[in-house]
Amino acid sequence: MIADIASLTVRATFDRMDMKLELVPVPVTDVDRAKKFYVDQVGFHEDHDHKVTPELRFVQLTPPGSACSIVMGTGVTQMAPGSQKGLQVVVQDVAAVREALVSRGVETTPVEVMPWGSFIFFSDPDGNTWSVQQIPSRP
Repeated sequence: MIADIASLTVRATFDRMDMKLELVPVPVTDVDRAKKFYVDQVGFHEDHDHKVTPELRFVQLTPPGSACSIVMGTGVTQMAPGSQKGLQVVVQDVAAVREALVSRGVETTPVEVMPWGSFIFFSDPDGNTWSVQQIPSRP
């Protein structure tokens, strides 16, 4: 009986708890090249670039308007460079974002229209892949 009450209390607490995804690792071979790509070409904001020790460099970048950031650096992840596949951002106007990315030298796919949204896709210099989605208007 007491175990059941404790279980309900934990579940009720968990139901009211926020769990926000705020940082996703993006594994890269050349941190400076990747940082330049994401900041100068894709338009992410540089939050931090700290060399904590010779073995640990922490670079945090955030897409405009996002509550979730990416992290790259030295000693940050054991993932192989280029192995982060399918990251996604959502935008108001995917065609305008594509135009801006292409004007900054980012190779993207043409806009693809699907029932669940319009998309473009691109990769960073290491092959980590991204999709950019414009959600369709709801009736």
